[in-house]
Amino acid sequence: MSHPLEAELAAALSSLSARAGARYATLLVERTSREALTLKGGALEPPDLSEDEGLQVHVYHGGGAGYAATGDVSARGVEEAFERALGWARATAPLAAWDSDAAPAPHPVGEYESPARGSWWGRAPAERLAWLRALDADAPSPPEVVLREVSALAVRRERLWLTSGGGRVAQRTEELSPDITVVAHRDGVTQRRSFGLRGRSRQAGLEDLSVELLRADVARLVEEAVMLTAAPACPEGVMDLVVDPEQMMLQLHESIGHPLELDRILGDERNYAGRSFVTLDMFGAYQYGSELLNVTFDPTVAGELASYGFDDQGGRASREFLIQGGVLLRPLGGELSQARARAAGSAVGGVACARVQRWNRPPIDRMANLNIEPGGSSLESLIGGVERGLLVGTNLAWSIDDSRNKFQFGCEYGRVIEQGELKGWVRSPNYRGVSASFWRSLDGVGDAASREVLGTPYCGKGEPNQVITVGHAAPACRFRGVEVFA
Repeated sequence: MSHPLEAELAAALSSLSARAGARYATLLVERTSREALTLKGGALEPPDLSEDEGLQVHVYHGGGAGYAATGDVSARGVEEAFERALGWARATAPLAAWDSDAAPAPHPVGEYESPARGSWWGRAPAERLAWLRALDADAPSPPEVVLREVSALAVRRERLWLTSGGGRVAQRTEELSPDITVVAHRDGVTQRRSFGLRGRSRQAGLEDLSVELLRADVARLVEEAVMLTAAPACPEGVMDLVVDPEQMMLQLHESIGHPLELDRILGDERNYAGRSFVTLDMFGAYQYGSELLNVTFDPTVAGELASYGFDDQGGRASREFLIQGGVLLRPLGGELSQARARAAGSAVGGVACARVQRWNRPPIDRMANLNIEPGGSSLESLIGGVERGLLVGTNLAWSIDDSRNKFQFGCEYGRVIEQGELKGWVRSPNYRGVSASFWRSLDGVGDAASREVLGTPYCGKGEPNQVITVGHAAPACRFRGVEVFA
């Protein structure tokens, strides 16, 4: 993997750094192709196709740091961005909360390519549309269905990251996000069934996705949406919950992932999406959940949506436990956030999680693949251990407080559990809790057979906002004594 102007761009970065006496400088060059195709009721909506390319330069000089970006991918573009970044580094040096001269200056060399078989981009546009039409072919259309939408979002990213000291990382990823949404209405009741936030997104090609299984999903979701319009409202009260993997994806994301972001813990997100109830002194001692809770950060999982070889500050990806045996071990913090934490007197670790949405945004601490490790219980045994409760799944709505602690989630469906057996369906189940106690009520974790590898391209964070991909693998989980309401 290479860029046709790589030699010219690398020479410009090296020459400019030497001339300015910069301690460290980096260059990110990114090219992205994106296509979204949607069938609504079998009819093709206007396709959405875009191409984007640009570069970003970071400069560390005299204790300050600065960055700048441009759509001019040339030696001249590198020079223009470098001079602006150098100006910001000089301006921030006397005001900085931490000394950039003490920050890491890695020069890694490596490559990464996602294992996509049958590239979306290797097919002609007509073939891509035919693949999507095959998913929707012969879909049932009962009169209660007011919307049936089948879509595919494909994204190809090519990134070249260079350093002033000879570092070079080239990465290419292909992401494919099939999605299905069905809305049914009957007698004043409207219900939705879907994949939930494009939850089946993967680093994949067309050969990695089964048309037969996706067609079966369309038929299943139509049937369930219609059925839910006649289902009773969710019962209310304190009861046990078995949460399916599609809902666990959102539960994990909102009440573990975001609270553990180190830049948020250090205060960067207070005026946008809230800070965190987690503090630096909790790491290594705080009981985040029951001893059954084991959470890993792992961008090395082949095919999961947010896999990569290196983050956007040159950190090499590796599998790390964030929570083990319920104990909080480390935050989601890249190298620069770790340096800031050390400047604040903390010795917390971190992971390679500094990521950018695109070339004109700076790297910030982000989730990548955040996974709950499987336990030893089958789905049947999780359900069998509930006298009165619900099985809930697929997120419909969510709300979480400014400390990422108290939460309230709504789901697309619920199944009543009585005396260890699944009974009828209920509509619009909601539950609420507090992270500090909710995860400690975890008393059953599904085995590998109940675990699903999921992901979504819709994680937002930062000012200006960055919407980025995240992967979440999770089994079904059982929680005791949860407040449930309609």
